[in-house]
Amino acid sequence: MRIATAQGIALEVDDQGPPAAEPVLLVMGLGMQLIAWPDELVERLLRHGFRVIRFDNRDAGLSQGFDELGKPNLAVAGLRHLLHLQVHAPYTLADMAADTVGLMDALRLPRVHLVGASMGGMIAQHVAARHPGRVASLGLIMSTSGARHLPQPGWEIRGLLMQRPDGSDADAVVAHLERLLRKIGSPAYPPDPARLRERLRASVARAWRPAGTARQLAAVVADGDRSALLRLITAPTLVIHGEADPLVPVAAGRELAQLIAGAESDFIPGMGHDLPLALITRLADGLARNARR
Repeated sequence: MRIATAQGIALEVDDQGPPAAEPVLLVMGLGMQLIAWPDELVERLLRHGFRVIRFDNRDAGLSQGFDELGKPNLAVAGLRHLLHLQVHAPYTLADMAADTVGLMDALRLPRVHLVGASMGGMIAQHVAARHPGRVASLGLIMSTSGARHLPQPGWEIRGLLMQRPDGSDADAVVAHLERLLRKIGSPAYPPDPARLRERLRASVARAWRPAGTARQLAAVVADGDRSALLRLITAPTLVIHGEADPLVPVAAGRELAQLIAGAESDFIPGMGHDLPLALITRLADGLARNARR
């Protein structure tokens, strides 16, 4: 792994595969680190002949933080959103999309196969709409347009998102994250408990940045409805969404597939808001097929 400077922002990057191969750039979701992309998915894409690049978004993992911007009041942001008032965020998803394009410039990548998960899919929508010549294909996993009419997560899920760990030590943080991930994960493809805890411990040991997650969440809320933006996307697009996703209900994925011209879709029964190992082959092979459209 190494640090790349994108528009003056330091981003931690994991770059694997032949330098001359077609690049797949993976953009992760809210508060998650590049290691949240399973190694098995990366390996499967490498076997398809791609160069695979993961990175930590700003304010996550080992990339540059923005603590000097303060921690937003998410309760106020949520209330303003409900009242259809403008939400102010320390930075925007468009800024994070600019980070992504800046990373492509830093790595000298004229075009990429762009894949985003959850918030990463929202960032990818901005990139694909505003920089169509830079995106050879687009993969949107468990993402949304942000339209207000779409179903929202239930109050239990919202409550879990707003909860804090019972303590500041690593064990308390891991237990907190485990409760959340089990609730939003795939009911038909539950993770191995020992493996999940091991991955969470590795993640917390690498970085635990709740203030950065709060700033990212404010950016998501402030971004609003991207429906008009989606109509500008011309890249061959694959929408992947779990039919059992409690955080971003599958209606959001169905709408993405309708709004993006020529989009194909894979709606997966029993999949929630995660990337189960049992589905890695299906996900990677689908993304590879879309990249070759």
